[in-house]
Amino acid sequence: MRNEIRAGNRAMKKRIARILCVLALPFSLSAQAAGDIPGENAGLLPELNAGGLPLRKIALFSSGLAYHEHSGTVNGEAGFILPFRYGAVNDALKSLVINDPASSNPRVSYPSEQALVRALRSLRIDLSGNPDTARILGSLRGTEVEIAAPDPLDGRIVGLEYRASAAEYAVEEPWLSLYTPDGLKLFNLKEVLSIKFKDPAIHRDLERALDLVADSGISDFRNLALTLDGGGSRTVSLSYVIPSPVWKVSYRLDLGSRRGAADRGGGAAALFQGWAIVDNDGDTDWNNIELSLVSGRPASFIQNLYPPYYQARPVIPLAIAGTAAAESHDQAYSLAAPASPAPSAAKNSVMRQKAGDAERYEADAVTGGILETAAGAAAGDQFEFTIKKPVTLKRGMSAMLPLVEGSIEARGLLVFSGSNFRGGNAHPRLGAEITNTTGMKLPAGAVTVYEDGTYAGDALIEFWNENEKRLISFGEDLSVTGTVTDSGSRTVSSVTLGGGVMTINRSQVFLKTYTFKNSSSESRRLVVEHPKTAGAVLESPEAGGQTPSSYRFTVTLSPGRELILPIREERPLSERISLLQAGPETFLSYSGNREIPEQVRSALRRALELKRGADAARTGLDELSGRRDYLVSEQDRIRKNLEAAGSQTQQGQEYLRRLTSLDSELDRLGQDIDSARQSARAAQEAYEKYLAGLIL
Repeated sequence: MRNEIRAGNRAMKKRIARILCVLALPFSLSAQAAGDIPGENAGLLPELNAGGLPLRKIALFSSGLAYHEHSGTVNGEAGFILPFRYGAVNDALKSLVINDPASSNPRVSYPSEQALVRALRSLRIDLSGNPDTARILGSLRGTEVEIAAPDPLDGRIVGLEYRASAAEYAVEEPWLSLYTPDGLKLFNLKEVLSIKFKDPAIHRDLERALDLVADSGISDFRNLALTLDGGGSRTVSLSYVIPSPVWKVSYRLDLGSRRGAADRGGGAAALFQGWAIVDNDGDTDWNNIELSLVSGRPASFIQNLYPPYYQARPVIPLAIAGTAAAESHDQAYSLAAPASPAPSAAKNSVMRQKAGDAERYEADAVTGGILETAAGAAAGDQFEFTIKKPVTLKRGMSAMLPLVEGSIEARGLLVFSGSNFRGGNAHPRLGAEITNTTGMKLPAGAVTVYEDGTYAGDALIEFWNENEKRLISFGEDLSVTGTVTDSGSRTVSSVTLGGGVMTINRSQVFLKTYTFKNSSSESRRLVVEHPKTAGAVLESPEAGGQTPSSYRFTVTLSPGRELILPIREERPLSERISLLQAGPETFLSYSGNREIPEQVRSALRRALELKRGADAARTGLDELSGRRDYLVSEQDRIRKNLEAAGSQTQQGQEYLRRLTSLDSELDRLGQDIDSARQSARAAQEAYEKYLAGLIL
């Protein structure tokens, strides 16, 4: 069908008949226009008369859209009314295509979104917004009326006012104020039995407003009036895309004998049927139409083309001279620069006014209407199924239509999912491995499975490509039980030393053991789906297949026997340790680890000895430096005491002797510190040189 659409478009360009312009004309509801709307039409073009364009083709999309094509023969200038549901108008305006080889200026007109509101507001009695009686009377001040309250009385409406009622729970009640020959009078509106307007024009406007409201409430439809200005007898067509119920699909699969399905080693033919479910939810019958069902995800969105859109514009002040602002002038000075005068109050007022205008202009410029669109899904390949025979379906009815029927390759088996295991004993699922040998790409849907001539269960299948194998499951086999146990370990695979860095390569092992027991007297073919471990590589056994999230292993369960399937995965881990920054406890830990080779542990023990020597030398240097700092602070204290006691006193003489002793000790300590510093430097250099040259 897509090729036909493309060919039609090319012919359209050659023949000039393509609609590119939609004319929005003034709209007013009338009984005649309302009568053209056929009840609850779903957006399809009805056959209004013998010269109407009947519906020929429909393509239903799984994304919730429908392509409609009408074609027929017309003679001379032709006109049609296309009623669309309100929710379909935007799509119709966006997608409508007209193909008329004789029309040079096809036209489409339709009622404005705001036509009803504007028409109501143009009348003396405004019924827009569903006003109550009080609001209607309040808007007609000065109008002559005749009321019955309960006696007849003439007067002119002065207005409405609200007063609290005398009830226990006081509420505001409207009171009508009338100017009568006897003066102003007030009437509680709830006690007024009738109101009659004296002006015949108001009577006419009220009847007109009621007609408009009544006409607008007939149905939620909008009319598109189509005019073709061509001449002579010719074939014309038009098409559009509008929302539609999503078409559904369901399948049936007959696996035949359960014993054969479970035991056979090779594939066998199985009956496969597919049915499409379509809905005609409109008010137009489908009479011998060509129906196509399209599966895919075309990009699609809604754009608000129907409501009027107004762009906000800035307001620019008039370019008029106005009046000059008053100013005062300061006295001049001979040489000094005059002080900058502060703006006068009037000038400040003008500046503030201009600033305010600018803010308003900016606000006006950014508050225009916004076109909201619903973002469409990413387009993908589409797959079309055309029903072989024309379809006839009454309005408001649904139908099941044959989509595919034939034999496919199927092989019965059991499926056990490790990712769905939740502990205890679990039963594998009854399933089948099926291959799409229909020659068609099949959409996703439900599969009802039959075995041994009876219902076996339900399954689900995603989009199914040609010649693609799939697993489906539709129940549980209670004669087979399975359980899963997890274990693991972490071992050192290699250790290297170089450049003062130790690299430890480990292997983390994940071992999952599946245990199955077949209690039946028949063998079972079982597919185990083992979930992949992130970052790990399968070591054993070899998988028969895989999906993005799991490995698949196929085993055979002997009758009355137990089967154990261990699955081993490994994930490499690497650890780098900078030995220059490591403490003694790190060396002790790794040098005592039996997983690390003896050669490496021996090198670490030697490095630990050098590390301890360097640390001890550094500790000795720190102790000597601390002793020197103490002696220097002691000297400062004694000098202060000497100044206070005086050098000629006995106490002062004692302070002098102590200072002399401290000086001698500091001299000896300085020599020791120099020696300790050299020893610490040499020990650290030996340690670092050993690590830097250590390559294993």
